[in-house]
Amino acid sequence: MFTIGDFAQYGRVSARMLRHYDAIGLLRPARTDPASGYRFYEAAQLARLNRIIALKDLGFSLQQVGAILDEQVSVPELRGMLRLRQAELEEALTAAGARLAQVEARLRTIESEGRMSADDVVVKRTETVLLAELSGIAASYGPEDIGPVIQPLYDELCRRLAAAGVTAAGPGLAYYEDVPEESTGSTGSTGSTNGGGSDAVVVHAGMVVTPEALAKAGAKTDGSSSGRSGTPAPTGLGFDVVTLPGLDCAATVVHHGPMSRILPTAQNLAHWIDANGYRSAGYARELYLECPPDQEKWITEIQEPVVRA
Repeated sequence: MFTIGDFAQYGRVSARMLRHYDAIGLLRPARTDPASGYRFYEAAQLARLNRIIALKDLGFSLQQVGAILDEQVSVPELRGMLRLRQAELEEALTAAGARLAQVEARLRTIESEGRMSADDVVVKRTETVLLAELSGIAASYGPEDIGPVIQPLYDELCRRLAAAGVTAAGPGLAYYEDVPEESTGSTGSTGSTNGGGSDAVVVHAGMVVTPEALAKAGAKTDGSSSGRSGTPAPTGLGFDVVTLPGLDCAATVVHHGPMSRILPTAQNLAHWIDANGYRSAGYARELYLECPPDQEKWITEIQEPVVRA
């Protein structure tokens, strides 16, 4: 027989772990001295210890290991457990690969620019929201064309919401889309309507609202008529309402300061998307988290829909 110290050495585990296995009934010593309490093990028990270690290395819990060793798990059940563990490991490997790509991209940025980027990108899902909105058309998606259109839209939207007695329930959210070939205006449209040519975009300036607030103000729709398609619907209050679906996968970054200086942040986001194995899947949205009078203190989250390249 072996003392617990010798058995631990042969089994490449600690004596503390053997005492724990004894306590939970996973591997009891062959004999315990009644006077001293010393534990003694037989050489044949190394086989069970090796199986315990092998199953633990596969990721099974000690409770599962015990059930397997005591043949409380059938062969089909064990096969299913192993397949599940295989799927978990493959998922973990994919996640680790994505994190490795992010680390490599960050290293390349530091090596090329000689500094740590201040723009931290997070990939996440965004929520569906109900928006009161006004829309207009900008000549291009560039900040020099968006700014002169979107600011008046928000000024007018806030005025119309106040006149209707509707209080915003969340921050402003702007989103963009291509101009339809045959654009048809709505009761909530305002701003530039020049069509803008092939580079023109529709600018949607929205504020998060609730169906209760709209109903109290006497809106013709509570947002349900716009459905899940994201199609704006008139309310009869001088603005449209839309149920804007969330983004399943968005690369997001926080921009500090006025939107007129958003280009460097947008370029950094585009560089991150390309370096990390994604590609853009549409126009970015802008979530205005804080918009005090001093635009230098503005905080905006840029949300760009992405898919794996």
